Amino acid sequence: MSTNATIAQLRRPILRSVSRSFYLSIRVLPGKLRDPIAVAYLLARATDTIADTAQIDAEVRMKELARLAELIQGAALPDSFPAFAAQQRDEAERVLIESVPLCLSWLGSIPLGDRDEIRSVLLRINQGQSLDVQRFGDPQQVNALVTAADLDRYTYLVAGCVGEFWTNICLLHLPVFSTRGREEMVQLGIDYGKGLQLINILRDMGADMATGRCYLPAEELCSLGVNAADLRRDTARVQPVIDEWRERAEKGITAGVEYSCAIKPWRVRLATVLPALIGARTLALLRDAGPESFDTRIKVPRSEVRRILLKMLASFASPRAIRSTFQELSS
Repeated sequence: MSTNATIAQLRRPILRSVSRSFYLSIRVLPGKLRDPIAVAYLLARATDTIADTAQIDAEVRMKELARLAELIQGAALPDSFPAFAAQQRDEAERVLIESVPLCLSWLGSIPLGDRDEIRSVLLRINQGQSLDVQRFGDPQQVNALVTAADLDRYTYLVAGCVGEFWTNICLLHLPVFSTRGREEMVQLGIDYGKGLQLINILRDMGADMATGRCYLPAEELCSLGVNAADLRRDTARVQPVIDEWRERAEKGITAGVEYSCAIKPWRVRLATVLPALIGARTLALLRDAGPESFDTRIKVPRSEVRRILLKMLASFASPRAIRSTFQELSS
């Protein structure tokens, strides 16, 4: 079987297994956008998996992240990661790491303009993930980001830049992309991506603490007399900090709604807005759970995700339907 045939056979199940919500977004995109966005997503997930494999020493993870970054940029190096694949407890993550050579071949088959955009965004994502490994290399030692600026920078590197990438890719293929100018769309896209990453951080606080990671800024925790290592015991006490970052996440996905509503092709509009609508519901669940969210995995049920998708499909993701659904899910 040829490499292209193997890629075509594997990409759908791999995408579906590593992200149920983003897989839906990719499925509804026009064909010319689907491949560049899908391969960028899979390689970003692969680098994220390598960064998060805490069973492997941080120094080794840093080296492998750097090596994968070089491979993505076109370097001719050995391209298998068997040690990382063997350490994955999740079957989907193991298959993803084993498929890195195929993903790199897929990247090589992408048109040059798309490939340049993919390599640019993955370079920034890799930088953010490498900083993560440097900060949180020892899972037995709880560390926190120092300042709000550190958290803002991190959310840009691992997610905000994706909004910029999405805009650039769409403009390459869709001459009539949006009702707003490029610069405004880029900024809205960046804010949207940062908001989505903040939702991930707020949702995963308990799990992150178990591996020594605290993304809430230490300066803000200290202002309340709380040490990052004691966060689990003082969750209620730091609720004001959590609430502040939840509000920032809400502003970010509100920017995502405005970004989506400005998009002209309805399928691209639908693909773009789905994460914002699921994010709105996630934030509502986090708000309702309060301090209990620290020990409870907050996740929007599949039935609700399906309902959101069907509602958007029925309305061709009209701006009016998007805004009303967003208000409903946010309440």
